[in-house]
Amino acid sequence: MGSSLATISSESALAAVWDALRERRRAGLVPYLTAGFPTPGDSLAALQAADEHADVLEVGVPFSDPLADGPTIQESTFRALANGTTLASTLDLIVRAQLDSPVVLFTYLNPVLQYGIPRLLRDAAHAGVAGLLLTDLPAGADPGIEGLVQASPLDLIRLVAPTTGEERLARSVAGAQGFVYLIARLGVTGASSTLAQDLAGSIARVRAATRLPIAVGFGVSTPEQAREVARHADGVVIGSALVDVLGRQGVAASARFLASVRAALDAP
Repeated sequence: MGSSLATISSESALAAVWDALRERRRAGLVPYLTAGFPTPGDSLAALQAADEHADVLEVGVPFSDPLADGPTIQESTFRALANGTTLASTLDLIVRAQLDSPVVLFTYLNPVLQYGIPRLLRDAAHAGVAGLLLTDLPAGADPGIEGLVQASPLDLIRLVAPTTGEERLARSVAGAQGFVYLIARLGVTGASSTLAQDLAGSIARVRAATRLPIAVGFGVSTPEQAREVARHADGVVIGSALVDVLGRQGVAASARFLASVRAALDAP
């Protein structure tokens, strides 16, 4: 593999998790939850419950124009905004949750710009955030912002689509840190009854371009699907399906759902 390949920093909390998973031959479970949903109190309880089963936690910052998200996460976002959730309160939530799993902040660029990039990187690091995923900042779109994140204690997580061409893929993963988030299928987030037909091939293409672990999300909805994804990927992101259970059935049900996914990933 060439010198352009990304490497994992030994100082990264995310790197430590993936290294431990690799040694144990275990797939990583990466639950996504929207901060402030369904209520501030339940959001805190849901994060703490998810922490019991997670290897990495993704915490979504509510935003008024969530173009990459499907109906389930859009609804959770709008309810969280109605509850008064902000980027600042999201960081406070992470602090109060006292989580053992490293946290990736999942956000759009606009809230970050309003908060201030240097301020966010400082405050997020103090809150214990390990990585930052900016959903609407393609690789190379703003080298200044990317450089600030890459030089900070937070890892810059890249989103990669299954249709990304070879040249674009190489550029995307060259500046990636922590892990690469591979979108399982085109379109917005959302639970799906089936996985993409050539998901294994997409994972293999990304693996040929980077040494970073690969986590797959967008549409992984059941324990069986998670287990299938884990046959090829290093980690599985569960978002819309988890948020749906939390919103309809509550914190305890969301914890049971994650426990079932964890059991499927760990089954021999």
